[in-house]
Amino acid sequence: MDRSARGLPQSLKVIRRIAGAVFVGLLGASAVAAAADDSAAQSARWQQKELRFTYMGFTTHYSCDGLRDEVKEILRQLGARADMEVYEYGCTANFGRPDPFPSVRAKFSVLVPTDAKAGSDQVVPARWRTVSLKLGSGALDASGQCELIEQAKQHILPLFATRNLNFSSDCFPHQITIRGAALTVDVMEPVPTRPQEAKPQQDAGAAKS
Repeated sequence: MDRSARGLPQSLKVIRRIAGAVFVGLLGASAVAAAADDSAAQSARWQQKELRFTYMGFTTHYSCDGLRDEVKEILRQLGARADMEVYEYGCTANFGRPDPFPSVRAKFSVLVPTDAKAGSDQVVPARWRTVSLKLGSGALDASGQCELIEQAKQHILPLFATRNLNFSSDCFPHQITIRGAALTVDVMEPVPTRPQEAKPQQDAGAAKS
């Protein structure tokens, strides 16, 4: 009687340990499956987009050509195809000098999910990739881009297929803050193609039959 009373709690402990091990195993399997799903190729197609963007900031000021270069870098990091066209318009300041309202126009192509049964010539194998938008070469330079990143989130990011957006901002007019703005998001990119293995060339001096 007493032995049974002592043995019951021990058996429950064993059952709990087994259940806990199974639960942890299921969680690990789910994480591996999710990672494999992210890395697996998905069907996508290129879709052309157009952008008209006017920057309005109080802390950092851009020339039209400077804004053009920054917007081109933002588009590149978010996955726009390399043949994008970005150019300034409506500028009033001289080349290289800050403009009150620098503006750019852009034409570019982005990947969007599609049905694998769509025209096979248009389907592109793609995958999700996490990017953290980075502008500037140093911490102070990046902090000065706070307002531009905020406005890119509002006006540029919606043109892309995205998921898992994580955004924070510590922007204040006429002040450069250490934290600045941080934007991390999943975007689509083409699956890199493996280079074809070079076929061994026949020796030019091979003996003729």
